[in-house]
Amino acid sequence: MFYREVGQFKTSYDADEAIFPIAQDRWSVIVLIAFASLGVPLFAGQYLYTEVLIPVLILSIAAIGLNILTGYCGQLSLGSGGFMAVGAYAAYNLALRLPETNIILVFLFAGVMAMLVGLLFGLPSLRIKGFYLAVATLASQFFLEWAFARVKWFTNYAPSGSVAVGRIELFGIPIDTPGKTYIFVLAITVVLTLAAKNLVRGRIGRMWMAIRDMDIAAEIIGIRPLHAKLSAFAVSSFYIGVAGALWAFLRLGSWEPLAFDVNRSFQVLFMIIIGGLGTLLGSFLGAAFIVLVPIFLNQLPSWLGIAMSTAMISHIEFMLFGAMIVLFLIAEPHGLARLWAIGKEKLRLWPFPY
Repeated sequence: MFYREVGQFKTSYDADEAIFPIAQDRWSVIVLIAFASLGVPLFAGQYLYTEVLIPVLILSIAAIGLNILTGYCGQLSLGSGGFMAVGAYAAYNLALRLPETNIILVFLFAGVMAMLVGLLFGLPSLRIKGFYLAVATLASQFFLEWAFARVKWFTNYAPSGSVAVGRIELFGIPIDTPGKTYIFVLAITVVLTLAAKNLVRGRIGRMWMAIRDMDIAAEIIGIRPLHAKLSAFAVSSFYIGVAGALWAFLRLGSWEPLAFDVNRSFQVLFMIIIGGLGTLLGSFLGAAFIVLVPIFLNQLPSWLGIAMSTAMISHIEFMLFGAMIVLFLIAEPHGLARLWAIGKEKLRLWPFPY
């Protein structure tokens, strides 16, 4: 953050290994969470909730999941949309067939089912890597799309293939307003982010990063590629499955298999590339970029007083959005998280920035 860390001495390993060893970091996170949970509801309206805050939080969970696999373990995946669909349909079927199940258990079940499917499709990573693995995970995306579109049991034999969720409650409290939905999603996001933070900074995270940096050297020093890669696929798929269930239940309400097509996979991949590979902060920054920039580009013609048709605005939005991604990656290939780190370093040396 905007401070110098001098004068903070640790007298035990526990203090030095704390999730936030610097006091300013710890208090900044506490203040940020308090503001997000108590301050935002004081001024946020329905549009801010439904179109900005809730999508950013849910997509951040999916981005964290893919960042664990790609950013920390180095395994490229293009099947995020399919794993989100697994979580969505698993949660739907559990809530449909066991309607008294607590909604938290429903979302956990969605993550577990996505984790099992992720383990299955993660097996090719033991023999192939790079673009070949990307193609294998892309095949899983197409297979899962086909399964949810053709196997009618998943959609409860709905003629149109579209499914919808009913009333959502947590311990008897209905989650029926944008404000309640936001608080619920925020709580899940905070818990999962802290869990991911602990994972990537511990033994498992170091094992993933060793495989990412040089898998042969990691195997020589005793790291088992089987355990490292499959554990990364499992944790990643769990996060993405939970995000898929949240997206379906709390964002869409009703959906069809096309809601989790390959475009969703590319969207999540762009988030971690733009935000920054191998950083949890980059997952949030990338999700915010992907959600906010199209909204800004869509509103820009009206702000400038330029009359355009909806179709023209849509086409220009796609072109400008793609151009911005390309230009941004040329200017800073390490993502928004790197720009944030550079800004912090400059402020630490203020008024003498390098």
